[in-house]
Amino acid sequence: MNWTALLNGLQWFFLLYFLGINIGYILLNLLSIRALKVYMEARSLVELPAYSGYEPPISILIPAYNEEATIVALVRSLLQLDYPEFEIIVVNDGSQDSTLAVLQNEFSLVLFPEAYWQRIKGKGVRAIYRSTTNSNLRVIEKEHGGKADTLNAGINASRYPLFCAVSADSILQSDSLRRAVQPFLENPLTVASGGTVRFANDCEVQNGFITGIELPKSGLALMQIVEGLRTFLFGAMGWSTLNAVLIISGAFGLFRKETVIEAGGYHTGTSGEDMELIVRLHQVLRLKGSQYHITFIPDPIFWTKAPENSRALKTKRVNWQRRLAESLTLNMQLLFHRKGGAVSWLAFPFVMIFEWLGPMFEVMGYIFMISGYALGLISWQVFSVFLLVAIGFGMLLSVTALLLEELSFHIYPKTTQLAKLLIAVLLENFGYRQRVSLWRFIGLLRWIFKRNAPAK
Repeated sequence: MNWTALLNGLQWFFLLYFLGINIGYILLNLLSIRALKVYMEARSLVELPAYSGYEPPISILIPAYNEEATIVALVRSLLQLDYPEFEIIVVNDGSQDSTLAVLQNEFSLVLFPEAYWQRIKGKGVRAIYRSTTNSNLRVIEKEHGGKADTLNAGINASRYPLFCAVSADSILQSDSLRRAVQPFLENPLTVASGGTVRFANDCEVQNGFITGIELPKSGLALMQIVEGLRTFLFGAMGWSTLNAVLIISGAFGLFRKETVIEAGGYHTGTSGEDMELIVRLHQVLRLKGSQYHITFIPDPIFWTKAPENSRALKTKRVNWQRRLAESLTLNMQLLFHRKGGAVSWLAFPFVMIFEWLGPMFEVMGYIFMISGYALGLISWQVFSVFLLVAIGFGMLLSVTALLLEELSFHIYPKTTQLAKLLIAVLLENFGYRQRVSLWRFIGLLRWIFKRNAPAK
């Protein structure tokens, strides 16, 4: 074997890989710039206090399992949402704590003899309750079946044409539904829309809403803000311009009910039911030749808490990687399908190479380049180019994303906040990104060797 040729080949492979992923995100950022300009111009119309009268009613689904400590506060905040007509359906997934009892006590629930049409098969429903104090609140009590089965039960019980799946730890803004429904009003072909997740660590919260925005004191949470801007916010917006969004956060997404039912509802055999549903919607609708649109909304529609310790963040990243692997492999028919358009020929292979398999190449690339340079097998010129591509381009992407954020939403208006974010942009490239890649690589390995492990 020609070891010199192998060494040179690996150098070129890792250089081109890191160059490819950064160029890909730069192109997505460029696509998002024009889309962001158009969106911000139209956004001012949404600020008007009056409703158009065409807003469709929405069913808000809350899957709950052992949520006695937070469920009442969440429901209270959702009842205050600024939207003409909506219902809230809490689906209690056979909780072992007092989730049902605290709901009964707080909202005066009574048994309601309501017909339950099981359009999506799932675990049995034990009872349906209606609130005597809030006419738009119902609670479904069912056998334990996991989050996907719980959401399917909520879809079955929902009455309205659109449904919104809300995570129990989400904090919505009062106008969240108004923002999320806009794509459905502007384009009747819209079947799903999702918004931007923001982190509520150290923010001021009153009555279930964010009233004062602050940056997290935790350095780890601060890094996640920068990471989200770089890889999710403007990346997802870029894919949205091509109708090729593959990921909508499970913490908040708005869907056309009939389309989801036609696709079979949430998949109960995966731990990433939210992510898999989006990919499957693309596959089902593309292969049928249907016209549709799945939209990403850059507005800060909902907030959640970012992990503030390495153990919690590692668990989150490991699980995310497994969910991504499941979502793609269950819908592999979409890859390079002749009817697939941009989602099959651009988004799917990009996510597969740079997101699904990416952590493996990134970890191996860092190990190969650093050890090769330390052993004198790689020249300082090649190693310098590698650092420029892997770290320098990463900084450029993060700075660009932060600039776009400031020019558009200006979520963090204080000079000190911007300074902290700029420092985080620089520091996250030295240790944080590499640790996240390692954790995601662990998630990939766990998926490979425990593929048939039970879903959550």
